[in-house]
Amino acid sequence: MATTGSRVLLDGIRRNRRWLTTGSAMYGGHQICEALVPVVIGVIIDRAVATGDVGALVFWVAVLAVLFVVLSLMWRFGARLLTYAEAGEGCALRVEVAGKILQPRGIRSDLRSGELLTISSSDADNASYLLDYIPRIVASVTATAVCAITLLVINVPLGLAVVVGTPLVLVLLHLGTPLITRRIQHQQESAGEAASVATDLVSGLRPLRGIGAQDAATQRYRDVSRRSLRATLRAARTQRGFEGISTTISNLLAAGIAIAAGLLALDGALSIGQFVTVIGLAQFLVEPLVQLTVVPSWVAEARASANRVALVLSAPPLVPDGRRALDAPPHGLDIVDLRYRSIDGLDLSVRPGELVGVVAPQAADAEALVTALSGQVPPEDYRGTIAVGGVDLASVEHRAARAALLVEPHNTDIFTGTVGSNILVGDAPTSDPALLDSTFLERALRASAADDVVSTQTGGLDTEVSERGTSLSGGQRQRLALARALFARPPVLVLHDPTTAVDSVTEHAIARGLSRLRHGPGQTFTTVLVTCSPILLATAHRIVMIDGGAVRATGSHDELVDQDSEYRKAVLR
Repeated sequence: MATTGSRVLLDGIRRNRRWLTTGSAMYGGHQICEALVPVVIGVIIDRAVATGDVGALVFWVAVLAVLFVVLSLMWRFGARLLTYAEAGEGCALRVEVAGKILQPRGIRSDLRSGELLTISSSDADNASYLLDYIPRIVASVTATAVCAITLLVINVPLGLAVVVGTPLVLVLLHLGTPLITRRIQHQQESAGEAASVATDLVSGLRPLRGIGAQDAATQRYRDVSRRSLRATLRAARTQRGFEGISTTISNLLAAGIAIAAGLLALDGALSIGQFVTVIGLAQFLVEPLVQLTVVPSWVAEARASANRVALVLSAPPLVPDGRRALDAPPHGLDIVDLRYRSIDGLDLSVRPGELVGVVAPQAADAEALVTALSGQVPPEDYRGTIAVGGVDLASVEHRAARAALLVEPHNTDIFTGTVGSNILVGDAPTSDPALLDSTFLERALRASAADDVVSTQTGGLDTEVSERGTSLSGGQRQRLALARALFARPPVLVLHDPTTAVDSVTEHAIARGLSRLRHGPGQTFTTVLVTCSPILLATAHRIVMIDGGAVRATGSHDELVDQDSEYRKAVLR
């Protein structure tokens, strides 16, 4: 069943039905007690004050005190249960949306990262607010019903005014719900677009400054921010206007009841106590009536957010999940007639245990190749075959395929946490050198030259890393990402320009360490280096040069340097 906004809201109600039922009952009990307060006050006036009966006065004052105790406890514990339900549902939705976004096969969606962030945070919270709205609706209906019954007992016309007037007002105001829903949804979409642009600008601020494009980027954000502001103001005007109209109508209804009660009291149809009760109920009735009349606005906001949450939850996987399994490594990599973006008919075979360098003078060719190998491109978007261990990756179960072939892109991500958690990917880090010397981690750190990064940090592997790794230099981030890829020990590893941010001495150390770690004696790992670095290419067993999206030349690094001027131009510039 496809996920819809209604399904998101209904699932939230179902998951929290225990807390929702109990909390709503307590809110309803609170409103019943609140509505009975003016009734008891009227009784005190008629039966104790008017008659001078002290015993009746003491009794009914005690009843009034009990009412206040009960209504206070009902509100307190009802609010506690419902806050628990609302906070829990918001958390559950955030986790569900984040899990969908982060699933290994990706999602097919036009939403950008900033919009996805907005949906997984504010929209998830807004959808969970329905669990707060429902008890308030129950409480308001209960209060209105108690007031109507009480007024019917006191005077039938007064009761009928509430019984007939309230539904009529609600039906008329409900006609504005579609307009509110559309404007709130447009406002949320505009806010998501603004957040997406802001995320892009913050992440790309450094290169924007480098090319002097910060003014154009600022103008772009200013434009989208103004559109978001206009949508927000338009939605706010609609909501506030709706609330103003509903409040006015509710107050007019309550005032009409109070005026009618005054006329009846003057005619002697109501006692003084009944008149005080009616005035108290009319005043009390304003709040539940206002809440009932703004219900469409509440539900529209929750529904609009739920619709956006449903967009993510119902998004199909970007890459289908295969069913075939892979044999045990070692694995080779075979690319047959690959056509994707600028790649046009590429054939490339890498034997198990081989270290192959791929040189692409045109950056678009390198980017297209790495993207196609990353496992985030739907099979229908490219032509040809990408096989590991002789099996087409499109037919292999996705987790198994990603475990067999790991692609470390040029623009890598470092996450908030510690240095160790970024390398070990969830394994418990340790800074004890005696333990590190006997593990693969120490070898991966040395091979990537990340041991220098760890040793210069005061906390070693336990050093905290700020968001996006901004507390580290570009070269440190690159080395940590390389260490992470090496520590994963994939049978086939594709590295795209892994040393562009390090100096030549460090690059020599990485070239030697990489070759020794993955291609030393007894090792059967397969590695593909997509780079133009002569230092890394000199360690490769074989070089493949791509030009025009296809293989142009093949040979060792020394052979191509001697014999191919285009290769020399690409790697020795």
